Amino acid sequence: MTDILMPKATAVWLVDNTSLTFEQIAAFCGLHPLEVRGIADGDVARDIRGVDPITGGQLAREELDKAQADETYRMQAIVSRHAELMKAAKPAPKYTPVSRRQDRPDAIMWFVKNHPEVTDAQIAKLLGTTKATIDSVRNRTHWNSPNIKPVDPVTLGLVGQLVLDELVSKAAEKKNRDDAKKGGPALEPVAAEPVEPEFVPEERERRTAEPTAASVFGDRS
Repeated sequence: MTDILMPKATAVWLVDNTSLTFEQIAAFCGLHPLEVRGIADGDVARDIRGVDPITGGQLAREELDKAQADETYRMQAIVSRHAELMKAAKPAPKYTPVSRRQDRPDAIMWFVKNHPEVTDAQIAKLLGTTKATIDSVRNRTHWNSPNIKPVDPVTLGLVGQLVLDELVSKAAEKKNRDDAKKGGPALEPVAAEPVEPEFVPEERERRTAEPTAASVFGDRS
C-alpha cells in the first residue's frame, strides 16, 4: 500500500461513491476498518469533504472497477509525485570510514585546544563520536592519549571547511550572547575624592604707625 494524500477525505469519497468493503477502503487509505465504519455511520470525519482519488491521480479507474467486482482484491494506488515530495527526507546516517576513525581523537583535541566554545554535543554530532570519547580525550584518559595531537578536522578529511566555519561561527555567537546575559548592568566607576587645595599661609599685612603731623613736617619747636 502506497501512502496517499488526505486518506480520510479519500475514504469519505469511497464510502459515498463506491461499493467497496470497509476492509478494501481501509487497506487503500491506510486506516483501520472500524474507522472506515465510523465514517460510514457518520461518527468519524463528519465535517470532512470527500476527495476523488481518480481525478486526483491516485487511483486508476480500472483498479476501482476490479476491486468492486472482487471484494478480496486490494487496490494499488498510483505513485503520487506530490506525495513523495511531501515526505520528510531522512538524512543518511553519518558514516566515517574505518581508516579515518582513528583520526577523530586528533580532531577532538583540536576543538578542545582551539575552540572551547564549541559544545561536546556539537563535536559529537559533527564527528560522529560520543561524549564519553570527548571526555576521555579532554581528560587524557583515552587509551591512545600519548599519541593524540590536535589536528584540524578539515585536514583529516572528516568535515568540509564550510561546515566547520559555520559551526565555529554559531558557537561563538552563542557564547557571546550567553556572556552578555551573565554580565548584567555595568558597575558605575567610583568617584574620585576631591583634592583639597594646597594650604598657603596668608601673608600678614605689616602694620605701621599712623602718620602724624610731627612725622610729616618734623618737630619745629
